[in-house]
Amino acid sequence: MKDLLSFDTLVTPKILTLIYWLGLVAVVISGVVTFFTSLFAGSLKGMAGGLLWILLGGLIVRLYCELLIVVFKMNEALQEIRKK
Repeated sequence: MKDLLSFDTLVTPKILTLIYWLGLVAVVISGVVTFFTSLFAGSLKGMAGGLLWILLGGLIVRLYCELLIVVFKMNEALQEIRKK
């Protein structure tokens, strides 16, 4: 409890997993909605855009979360060095 109150233990890396999954679900839902909206409108560009959004959006969410995790891993490594 003392580590948590003094910010020695970070909560954000645990929350990033939840953020990743919520972001991935949002990307897939928006891509599927775009795909089917374009399907009913008869737009092939929109359908391709929906599929592309699912692929690229998922990749973007993953990269963003991985970059944030790298920052927290660097913090952990620096804390270990400091303790030595």
